[in-house]
Amino acid sequence: MTDITLHGETVHTRGGLPAVGAEAPEIDLVGADLGPVTLEGLRGRRVVLNIFPSLDTGVCAMSVRRFNELAAGLENTTVVCVSKDLPFAAGRFCAAEGIENVVTGSAFRSHAMSRAYGLRMTDGPLKGLLARAVVVIDETGRIVHTQLVPEIESEPDYDAAIAALA
Repeated sequence: MTDITLHGETVHTRGGLPAVGAEAPEIDLVGADLGPVTLEGLRGRRVVLNIFPSLDTGVCAMSVRRFNELAAGLENTTVVCVSKDLPFAAGRFCAAEGIENVVTGSAFRSHAMSRAYGLRMTDGPLKGLLARAVVVIDETGRIVHTQLVPEIESEPDYDAAIAALA
């Protein structure tokens, strides 16, 4: 269990992020086209997992916009924006915002990712949703960077995530 905050109030997550250097646990997500989004399907590419509670919040939407901008300049890298939002909502958001450089992945069908990455919030007003985090995975499937954002309303450290790709 890890402690984070929302408006300064403590919120617990189910576990903790996997260690840097470990093999990244598989993700079992649903893309905007209702197709699977998995690490196996992205093997050989670098992957940035931008994980957050919901696109319906300002900071979450901002992180998707920012990673979309950053992804345009990244070689052999896929940014996957992960939440429990339905694939239809993610698709609608990306279409309305002109988001074209990231992939969305919904964790609504399976709890496998929230278990493997320890990010399901177990209490607080956002109970059941995913905490805000970034995980960077290299071409071989090894984790090279993680950040569990300590305050849910704060943005992730974009610079650290991009630096981990160097």
